[in-house]
Amino acid sequence: MNLNELKLFLVNMKRLEFVQDLPITLEEAWKFFSSPKNLNEITPNDMVFRITSNPPEEMYPGLFITYKISPFLGIQMDWCTEITHVKDRHYFVDEQRKGPYNIWHHEHHFEEIPGGVRMTDILHYDIGKGILGVIAGKLFVDQKVKGIFDFRYKKLQQLYLK
Repeated sequence: MNLNELKLFLVNMKRLEFVQDLPITLEEAWKFFSSPKNLNEITPNDMVFRITSNPPEEMYPGLFITYKISPFLGIQMDWCTEITHVKDRHYFVDEQRKGPYNIWHHEHHFEEIPGGVRMTDILHYDIGKGILGVIAGKLFVDQKVKGIFDFRYKKLQQLYLK
């Protein structure tokens, strides 16, 4: 294995896509998801998720949001994301600036469909940390990330499909 092949192996980029249809208007979906203050409601309790900054009601490109999270084994970490792109009622993107991942790029897309709205999340992430990151990913990080979105899916079903 040459150096370039080794670098590609150690950059363990993952891509996940989650789609959910809900019987709410595009306006309702945008209002809920574009407010950082609603993140705690759709995040698993075991992550002990807490916003430490004071975000405004409406997001904008360049907005930084800071959090305390406990994603693994109750270990508390600082996390900072930046809202890098916003197209009102269509999509927004948050990217990690400080936190447990080498790369975290999360796109939130919204589309009006008959009877409601389709939400599509596209997540690219890389744990980093070389071979230890590859091992951690396979052992628990990848399952934890998927579990966060599974929890969110079920929570949104409870909130909007009563």
